[in-house]
Amino acid sequence: MKQKTLLATLLAIGLASHHVFAQTPTVTLPGFTAYADPAEENVEINYKNGVVDWTGNSNTVNFYFHVASAGTLQVSLQAKSDAESKISVAVNGTEKTISIPNNNDYVAVPALQTKIKTPGFYCVSLKGISKNGKVYADVKGITLSGTATRDIQYNPKPWRRAASVHLNYPVPDGKNVEWFYGEIKVPAGEDKLGTYFMSCGFHRGYFGMQVNSPTERRIIFSVWDAGGEPEERDKVKYEDQVVMLAKGDSVIASGFGGEGTGGHSHWVYDWKASQNYRFLMHSVPSGTTTTYTAYFYVPEHHEWKLIASFRAPKDGKYMGHLYSFLENFSFENGHLGRKGYFGNEWIKTNTGEWIELTKAKFSNDATAKAKDRIDYGGGSENGWFYLWNSGFKPANAQYGDLFERPATGTPPVIDLPKF
Repeated sequence: MKQKTLLATLLAIGLASHHVFAQTPTVTLPGFTAYADPAEENVEINYKNGVVDWTGNSNTVNFYFHVASAGTLQVSLQAKSDAESKISVAVNGTEKTISIPNNNDYVAVPALQTKIKTPGFYCVSLKGISKNGKVYADVKGITLSGTATRDIQYNPKPWRRAASVHLNYPVPDGKNVEWFYGEIKVPAGEDKLGTYFMSCGFHRGYFGMQVNSPTERRIIFSVWDAGGEPEERDKVKYEDQVVMLAKGDSVIASGFGGEGTGGHSHWVYDWKASQNYRFLMHSVPSGTTTTYTAYFYVPEHHEWKLIASFRAPKDGKYMGHLYSFLENFSFENGHLGRKGYFGNEWIKTNTGEWIELTKAKFSNDATAKAKDRIDYGGGSENGWFYLWNSGFKPANAQYGDLFERPATGTPPVIDLPKF
């Protein structure tokens, strides 16, 4: 009887332990999902090996995650170094300095424990303190355990861009969209590197403005080929290729691949935050082709500029699926918040009727759908639609949400250049 009682007790303890373990999983934030602040310098975030070549201590290496439940959180590193070093580890107001051993293989290095009181986004920050070798540490991952890891969210993939978000504009049934007009205003400080603010998108292309480098910004217009080739344009049959018919002065035009293929054009233009910019698309169907032409209003010159005109094969219809989007196309700063305002959208039909677009349906990309990133949103404020992504703050919109802005009632006045 005593033996049966002992076995029952041990079984109960085992089941209880299993229940606790099942409810408090151990998760590892991959090293390749880290970000370096203020810049990815003197450290590399490698998509295979995580944090490597970390030689400088002027920045921090940061790992972000979202906690759904309050509770305890234990943090350890999967790390190694070429000689013993010291780094600080900080999260939730708790900070510890730990030693990274000289080792050829990654080892588990316990760091700290903290208590998470409020669900939300958190960040494990690493900073170099001292080193005897070349690097502070190579970090393969950050391991989290404890009751706060229940339903934890983090990005498990090396895709470090923020989720792309879109505004889809419903068009009244039976209306042919010959012209599509829209405006963009980017608040000061939201014009981060690697951002595309796209105003006038349609079923075959997109037209907007980008931040390409610290010294270069562009107005971008592209149209996709027919045929569906995903990567290499030289594999696209000639009869499926978009053909450039015209381009504006100083506009650069070429083919593109890598995200579908097509015709690309851009004009290097130093657009400014906090200023309104105007975009205009034109479509002319003819048989089985459609010619798409993009114009950008240059406020300094008080005139519309031709960006480019492309003839798209296997089309033959007016613009459809009208939308705007906000995209982060750089990996290094995919943690920095971005926001853009999109407004005063109008269409003009082939019969000359102006129609104001005051409603927009919110959507997002595969990164959001997979819940790899959950920091994004949009809405309507101050007479504009807006979109935002990144910054590791709670989403304020979900796929399919419908936004509405007040109508202005005044169509745009457009005086295009004569050729």
